Amino acid sequence: MKKIFLMLALFATAFVQNSFAQDSTKTQPAQLLNTYYKLKDALVSSNAISAAVHAEELVKIINGTDKETINDDAKANLIKDAGAICQSKDIKLQREKFATLSNNMFELAKTIKLSANPIYQQYCPMKKASWLSNDKAIKNPYYGSMMLTCGSVKTTL
Repeated sequence: MKKIFLMLALFATAFVQNSFAQDSTKTQPAQLLNTYYKLKDALVSSNAISAAVHAEELVKIINGTDKETINDDAKANLIKDAGAICQSKDIKLQREKFATLSNNMFELAKTIKLSANPIYQQYCPMKKASWLSNDKAIKNPYYGSMMLTCGSVKTTL
């Protein structure tokens, strides 16, 4: 009887440890949003190399999310856009793909809670494109220093 109890206890301990290990390696929605913000900031700074690095990190995070967080279609769209950004060193192309990525991120942010803090959807009328920000202050990723404050807050999630 003691042997059965001991084996049961060992099995339960191993199962609990494995569950905690899996949970700690899961991608959290906040990681996804924070990396998106880093990508946006790199585009604001007109730093194509940094944008590519953060886009690559974003692809890894998206790949690490489970189906309960991001469905397969949304995941594919996000990976397509972030992948195109990380494969390019052309800031213009990166900014074009960022517009689509931002639309897909906004759709995701409407369906799951990506952050406890407000998420601002901002809009550039010159580019006719939106982006997400953690700050109300406009820092336009589409034109960098040329038109840094061009835009407005359209929605707050």
